[in-house]
Amino acid sequence: MIAIIDYGVGNLFSLQSSLRYLGEDVEVTSDPDKIRKADRIILPGVGAYEDAAAKLRSSGMAEIVMEQAKTGKPLMGICLGMQLLLEKSYEYGEHEGLGLIKGTVVPIEGAAPKGYKIPHIGWNALQLKRDESGRADKLFKYINDGDYVYFVHSYYATDCAASVIADTEYGAMLTAAVANGNVYGCQFHPEKSGDVGMRILKAFCEIQTDCEGQTGEEAGK
Repeated sequence: MIAIIDYGVGNLFSLQSSLRYLGEDVEVTSDPDKIRKADRIILPGVGAYEDAAAKLRSSGMAEIVMEQAKTGKPLMGICLGMQLLLEKSYEYGEHEGLGLIKGTVVPIEGAAPKGYKIPHIGWNALQLKRDESGRADKLFKYINDGDYVYFVHSYYATDCAASVIADTEYGAMLTAAVANGNVYGCQFHPEKSGDVGMRILKAFCEIQTDCEGQTGEEAGK
């Protein structure tokens, strides 16, 4: 079962519908027991970072996410959910994230040239990072370089080069996706990205628990 964490923030049911279309058993839940029993976890999120981080902590879901990341269970943050996985955000102040992936969240304004609309809304091509053998991350095993996905954001992740698995170009190179062991993050919305997004979700559903590689516990040290 895939648990989509409900902490009062995020477009939960379109994501649930996409996963059900793939034939997955999925539930939107804030029940800690159900999340612990899940095979995979997705942390969604839209809106303001400070508000979302506060709701995540006050609901008790931050503790559950940290706990489950340490087990090696596949975990994916989407959009603001990805940003919450990082160490810190500078969205209207300075706010602490979960620290499961090293990096900070900063404004696109100042990175993209003048004339580029912010928020960045629309379809942009993924530029996949590859290892020494030329392979992209397993999250992207069903897609290709240059495939388009859908973004809606005014802030992006930086200082996270070691974890970046895909970039996108929007006047400047912006982080599109990150990974640290079993912990993944997509700045774009797979559930709004048509067939490409469905193939990314399918790949996530096939990722197995990471019992040997680096886990979120190590990232948080």
